[in-house]
Amino acid sequence: MRNVLVSGASVAGPALAYWLSHHGFKVTIVERAPALREGGYAVDFRGKAHLSILRRMGVLTDLEAVQTDITSTWYVDGTGRPQTRMPDDLFSGDVEILRGDLARILYEATRDRAEYVFGDSITSLTENGHGVDVTFERGAPRRFDLVIGADGLHSNTRRLAFGPEEDYVKHLGVYCAIFTTGNHLGLDRTGHAYLTSGKLVAMYSSNGNAEARAVFYFASPLLEGVRRNVERQQAVLAERFAGNGWESDRLLREMRHAPDFYFDSVGQVHMDRWTKSRVALVGDAACCPSSLSGMGSGLALVGAYVLAGELAAARGDHRTAFARYEETMREYAKGCQKMGEGVAGYMVPESRLLTAFLHRYYKVMPYLPGKQMMVKKTRRVAENVVLRDYGN
Repeated sequence: MRNVLVSGASVAGPALAYWLSHHGFKVTIVERAPALREGGYAVDFRGKAHLSILRRMGVLTDLEAVQTDITSTWYVDGTGRPQTRMPDDLFSGDVEILRGDLARILYEATRDRAEYVFGDSITSLTENGHGVDVTFERGAPRRFDLVIGADGLHSNTRRLAFGPEEDYVKHLGVYCAIFTTGNHLGLDRTGHAYLTSGKLVAMYSSNGNAEARAVFYFASPLLEGVRRNVERQQAVLAERFAGNGWESDRLLREMRHAPDFYFDSVGQVHMDRWTKSRVALVGDAACCPSSLSGMGSGLALVGAYVLAGELAAARGDHRTAFARYEETMREYAKGCQKMGEGVAGYMVPESRLLTAFLHRYYKVMPYLPGKQMMVKKTRRVAENVVLRDYGN
């Protein structure tokens, strides 16, 4: 049980590769994209569990060197005038970093430890008594002892091994789009956000204020024909936000030239089991808490550490290791998912009445005693896991 295929080269996949190789496993990572995915939203790590794993991997200092350093986020009106400053410690963790920078650092920490295959994807999984026979879109068939899906919300591995996406993915009624743009507002380690009924558009400075990230959220049921169709995705975004006010129209024009346009639904993954015979899922593929939870990358990091460690502790006995992995991670994942429940309705309220209420509420939020309770609860959830020492 020493030859492992991992699908996905974003966060969970490279983190898993690090720990598997550390424990003596041979790892191959297959990634559909032709190269590492740049850009993306900011992700957080918080609390002892997250930081201890990053420190053991030797990447914490690298992450700290490229933190977003966002000091404040302001809600603005249609003319761009700041109205309300959101509490800094409410959303950011101990380390906040752009997802693309995180993927790059994890890749650099593992490229000499694992075989990376970009521009390919699994097409079938066939188990036999000696392993899993895997076919690919482009590469030759290969056999592996184990296959791990670390390929996100829309996991191809999950679909092949467990069944169709609609059986496990719960759409939260929101879509998100993110891309790099010029920092034409001159933002200095800060963000501006403009909220209207069912829509949120924001800009955050990045890369030492040399550029910015444009972020769009909008309420919507699941849309047909948008997956992997960038032209259609951009058309949908233009239809929803044209004439929306503030910087919306300018950002929509700049969207057409963005090198890293990202668009996806916001959802959670709920499964009774994350393992099946010689196949396992980790990170968003297994238990996505949604990008609104602030817990996805931390959950992926912890899951990768535990799964690799249990495989090592069980000396490759995947049945024992998979059972212990699920036992350790199940309650932790539930807690992280609860942090993402109900957030969509407040992120992009669909009624004008609720939108108006939130504008008023945000003005007094920094002065409410409940704010610190929310901060403490978030940290408590992030730390609510007991990490075994697997002989690191």
